[in-house]
Amino acid sequence: MRKNKFIMNYILFDDSSRMDLFPLTLTRPTAELRVGIITIREKWEKYLKVKTSTLTDRYLSVKSPIVKGKTNVLINGSVCPNDELVKKIIELKPNQALVNQDYIIAFCIDEKDLESSDIVETTQSDDAEKFDLEGLNEVECNIPHMKINFPWDIFRYNGEAIREDFKLITKGRKSKALSDTNRLVGDGNIFIEPGAKVECAIINVAEGPVYIGTDAEIMEGAVIRGPFALGEHATLKMSAKIYGATTVGPYSKVGGELNNTVIFGYTNKAHDGFIGNSVIGEWCNLGADSNNSNLKNTYDEVKMWNYTQEKFIPSGLQFCGLIMGDHSKCGINTMFNTGTVIGVNANIFGHGFQRNFIPSYSWGSSILGYTTYELPKAIEVAKSVYERRGFEFTRVDEDIMTNVFNMTFAYRKKVKFLR
Repeated sequence: MRKNKFIMNYILFDDSSRMDLFPLTLTRPTAELRVGIITIREKWEKYLKVKTSTLTDRYLSVKSPIVKGKTNVLINGSVCPNDELVKKIIELKPNQALVNQDYIIAFCIDEKDLESSDIVETTQSDDAEKFDLEGLNEVECNIPHMKINFPWDIFRYNGEAIREDFKLITKGRKSKALSDTNRLVGDGNIFIEPGAKVECAIINVAEGPVYIGTDAEIMEGAVIRGPFALGEHATLKMSAKIYGATTVGPYSKVGGELNNTVIFGYTNKAHDGFIGNSVIGEWCNLGADSNNSNLKNTYDEVKMWNYTQEKFIPSGLQFCGLIMGDHSKCGINTMFNTGTVIGVNANIFGHGFQRNFIPSYSWGSSILGYTTYELPKAIEVAKSVYERRGFEFTRVDEDIMTNVFNMTFAYRKKVKFLR
């Protein structure tokens, strides 16, 4: 791969898809989304072999600040890398832009142009043409690649992403041996990181690889079909049933049944219950025997709430389950309809199916009604949850939570009118 003669500084920027990815991107830049084994940022950093920074909304930038260099390559944070795409980006020269028919993939500019006050606004614009490409040479790019535009794209592309990440992470490395108490089915690949514990499990790698992270644990009786990824310090509990393509992120605890689901991390679904074709954020907790529907009785295409259009839009999918933002929780025996979207810091309980859209900071149920989950209480709970896992909930985290509370006020007012 030919190296550019310029010393490049790489920045991942949010484009207009960030709002379409709410509620998952209410609390993080787009590049921090987990799809496959690792996040989009981690993919780029492994391919480029450098650290990246972020160009994102102001309230997120304190936690994810931008680092500027003399020559900067800005890469679309919703785009996942591959060998061919990375090669094209590395070859970019100053004042060149790599563009797809509908969006900007990457562009190279100097520090002075990066200081322009309208860079953030234009890269996030719904109309890519609003970004001033005057003075930049456009390079058309038709290389196939994954771009995450909507929350359901995360589980939709998760199998492909796990396969690509598996090759990226394990290349040239040797796996820890699988104990003979386990049964391995198929001729595919399995990789076990140091410190991981796997005993008395059935693991089928015929349809895709299985990756088990550092210090993770798979307890006795678990049954797994790849492609599957278990993050560092995560736990699969006894007799868990996992269908691919599924990712359980770091420090999560999972029991029951998962099918084509991505759990970002630090989340508990420790008991029986089915979650399928879903994305669950960080620091969530699903009560015992919580379930979601992922297929309508009519077999129709599933519609899901979209924050940009402020209405339910077609997903293009027949199987589509639950999207849950960070810090949200549900009580035991909670039932979620097909195509449900739950915001950040919602607390849901009560019998019967829940609404298909529950705004951030909602407390209650569709039967009992909703009140506002007040910010001071939400912050108090978050601090306790972080402390329980040995992490610190900082003032920066508190400020992000406060911004999300204020940004989502209008949705809490409208929820009673939604159908």
